[in-house]
Amino acid sequence: MSDPAARANPLGDRPHPFPHRDLVSIYGLQPWEITGLLDEAEQWVEVNRGRTKHDERLRGLTLINAFFENSTRTLLSFEIAGKRLGADVVNMAVAQSSVKKGETLIDTAMTLNAMRADVIVIRHESSGAVQLIADKVDCPVLNAGDGRHEHPTQALLDALTIRRRKGRIEGLTVAICGDVLHSRVARSNILCLTALGAEVRVVAPPTLLPPAIEAMGVTPFTDFDEGIAGADVVMMLRLQRERMAGGFVPSPREYHMLHGLTPERLARAAPDALVMHPGPMNRGIEIASSVADDLQRSAITEQVEMGVAVRMACLDVLTRGRRGIEGW
Repeated sequence: MSDPAARANPLGDRPHPFPHRDLVSIYGLQPWEITGLLDEAEQWVEVNRGRTKHDERLRGLTLINAFFENSTRTLLSFEIAGKRLGADVVNMAVAQSSVKKGETLIDTAMTLNAMRADVIVIRHESSGAVQLIADKVDCPVLNAGDGRHEHPTQALLDALTIRRRKGRIEGLTVAICGDVLHSRVARSNILCLTALGAEVRVVAPPTLLPPAIEAMGVTPFTDFDEGIAGADVVMMLRLQRERMAGGFVPSPREYHMLHGLTPERLARAAPDALVMHPGPMNRGIEIASSVADDLQRSAITEQVEMGVAVRMACLDVLTRGRRGIEGW
């Protein structure tokens, strides 16, 4: 949608308000709510590809990005999204904040709340930290990744990428491969893609598969070749060595031999299988450069592009109540 007047009317065919103040997880979202957010993001894809990328609907609102964990693409994506919507964007530098002096998370939340932020984006190394902050502040909170819990906007941008490339999600076979145990991206994607009707497989060494993962409605595989056979989408995960204390994998070289995505191994998937990775990539470990850089098969850079559109949609939808706008 490129007509600014049309973009100004968010009511469309969804007259009811988005029934969640925050976006902390995919868990709890109904399929129609997920689809609605993807539909909202579509308009921003077109806007971002045009010459005029700015929209002033968040003018006068303050967006605080409070990242307690290092990030490049997610922080930048939220910052660009907020600025393109006209918000005043403040990036909280945790390294120079009172958190380093021993301030508790709740005190930090109360401080952010006292500054009258209109929307807060939180990234934290501890699972549940974002929900704790959301419970203490008066404005919408978005989860930009918390521990091993969830990364909801990553799942939404992945779903949008798949839908745009494949034309649908329902009925596709998606193989999520690699360090599933430590991955909040995997958890959010499993919830999102199964809700939208995809068949989801998880493929990992036994040491990197969470126990009872089948309860999430997925099929686990420990043999990589078997797990990606015939898959429509092969989604690779970063090997999170910084979260490992012990011998989860023998060595990066052996991991690549057994669980790295190479051209030869990708040939076992569907002929038009889409390759995805949330980044940052460990080239030569979980994915070969020749696969990552194959523009015909790889959607990795498109995932980054969709990230800005999805975050613009989420910021827009979650602040409509504060802007006095009814409906979506």
